Amino acid sequence: MRIAVAQLNSHIGNFEGNVQRILEAVAEARAQGAELIVFPELSVCGYPPRDFLEFDDFIRQVNDALAQLAAVTQGFAILVGAPTRNPLPEGKDLFNSAYFLADGQVRHIRHKALLPTYDIFDEYRYFEPSHHFEIIEFRGKRLAVTICEDLWNVGNENPLYTVCPMDEMMAQQPDLMVNLSASPFSYDHAEDRMHVLRTNVLRYNLPLFYCNQVGAQTEVIFDGGSVIMSPNGRVYDEMPYFEECIRTYELDEVLAGARDNEQPRHKMALIHDALLLGLRDYFGKLNLKKAIVGLSGGIDSAVVTVLAARALGPDNVRVLLMPSQYSSEHSIADARALAENLGLQYDILPLQSVYESYLNLLEPHFEGLPFNITEENIQARIRGMLLMAFSNKFGHILLNTSNKSEMAVGYGTLYGDMCGGLSVIGDVYKTEIYELAEYINKDAEVIPVNTITKPPSAELRPGQKDSDSLPPYDQLDQVLFQYIEQRQGPRELIAMGFDETLVRRTLRLVNINEFKRHQTAPVLRVSDKAFGVGRRMPIVVKYLS
Repeated sequence: MRIAVAQLNSHIGNFEGNVQRILEAVAEARAQGAELIVFPELSVCGYPPRDFLEFDDFIRQVNDALAQLAAVTQGFAILVGAPTRNPLPEGKDLFNSAYFLADGQVRHIRHKALLPTYDIFDEYRYFEPSHHFEIIEFRGKRLAVTICEDLWNVGNENPLYTVCPMDEMMAQQPDLMVNLSASPFSYDHAEDRMHVLRTNVLRYNLPLFYCNQVGAQTEVIFDGGSVIMSPNGRVYDEMPYFEECIRTYELDEVLAGARDNEQPRHKMALIHDALLLGLRDYFGKLNLKKAIVGLSGGIDSAVVTVLAARALGPDNVRVLLMPSQYSSEHSIADARALAENLGLQYDILPLQSVYESYLNLLEPHFEGLPFNITEENIQARIRGMLLMAFSNKFGHILLNTSNKSEMAVGYGTLYGDMCGGLSVIGDVYKTEIYELAEYINKDAEVIPVNTITKPPSAELRPGQKDSDSLPPYDQLDQVLFQYIEQRQGPRELIAMGFDETLVRRTLRLVNINEFKRHQTAPVLRVSDKAFGVGRRMPIVVKYLS
């Protein structure tokens, strides 16, 4: 039997577009000789559809789309993901399902049993878990069909769940496993995913056809990397990351297990490519075209500008250089050099006269009070206002350039440098930004070396450096990582050897600045704990503040 895996980029709620792309993939797979074509989880409607699942019209359009797909299945079969109405009054209204379409009709429906409700996932909000486990027979083979998380409780070792779907189906003697997935990207998740898939294969001594979604849905990025694995645990094939792909495999050859085609995984390459996909899909799926960036001469805005130019094309990116009297000549020169390296349109808007007009207006009210963060924030907000003026006038989307370290400790100005429609690097720590810049420059100097080597500074007062207000980033980021990603509290951090003053100061800054993060743009997620939908913290809290 020849089985195709169609790793597609679905668009939430774009039923016409999703059906058209599935039909194109069917034609391509059939040309490759496929008898069974496997698509990702919820690929008919796009994943995650969230509260659109509560709309009757949304589900009606799902059913209409399934009818269109079923109609073409003469002489072959499709496995495709879509929500299904729960016919029983008890439980949730829907199942998360895999539809087996063949001979012009829906022949089988299998429902997801393990519903993740953690981090970015909230499936139990919408779906009823399945309690029935049946294989599907097709062309003399017995298929154990599962959906994404169903493979993540191997032998009932995951404490989140009480059932192992594959254990339940083994009594029916399946010949192969097929999994429809929407497994989101984080830079280390592919390793974990491969481990889980291999553990399943070796436990059950069955080949696996694992089809993962690719594409970005606002902040959540899906990397593809679909896997075909032989019963001996060798990777017969691993599809590309961050791009659509359709490949067809002969089952007997996969069973033989002669190939080993696992891809290399390098952290910065993965993050770089994930952010490009996140940018492309945010703009493409919203029918947006052009972006604007405030280019300061610092490393954060430089990295964002490069990513935007690579993702959208240099003709679709415009940058503003907005020097104040505190900006160094190096910063202005570096910003101009980067814009010219990338072939971008740039405009220089000096701030001093605008800034002084604000000070003159406020002088009677601020008389006798010293210069402080108020005057610094005025400069940042002037820049934000100018960027938004260009955004409104020319229809450009403003890209936010704050990194994860700054967002974590509140080192940014609301309605100033924290404004924007999309946060590109808000899940990349400052120390990682330097690594990303070096990766960008690996073949040629794109970002001026001075931008990378000079001490970071907001340049909002004379001689200012980030180290005046924050601990050194190499220390700060370690504490932030342990607190945010690893959920380690102050006792654990101090026991690890971190300075107690550093720990308590850092954790306090993270917690008291939650209100800022609630008001910022969606953050492209590249780690396993990003700010946004996967990290839900109260604003009014006493803990560690």
